[in-house]
Amino acid sequence: MRSGIMKLGSLAIVLMLFAACGGESTDTIDSGTYEGTIQEVNAEESEIYVKISDEQTLELYFIDETELVKDTTAVPFDSLATGQKVRVEVEKVGQRLDPLRVEILE
Repeated sequence: MRSGIMKLGSLAIVLMLFAACGGESTDTIDSGTYEGTIQEVNAEESEIYVKISDEQTLELYFIDETELVKDTTAVPFDSLATGQKVRVEVEKVGQRLDPLRVEILE
């Protein structure tokens, strides 16, 4: 009985960790400029997910230095929406990608 409870407890912990990670796979790539489509916008975290290919999705947390523009004009974060095409300039800092510039293309 005790062994069964421990197994269930272990399974519960694994499932909670998987759920906490959202089950999403994001990628770390080299510094550079990439184009893609916004898959998700999280305004509370100032975060966006940008799909740049069938296999790669970038998780980008805006930093104080992030420039957000449309047609060369600065725009607020709430201008971002799922499905928009964007061009992102990112800098790799360790395992993190810092978005330096996000340009809304459409």
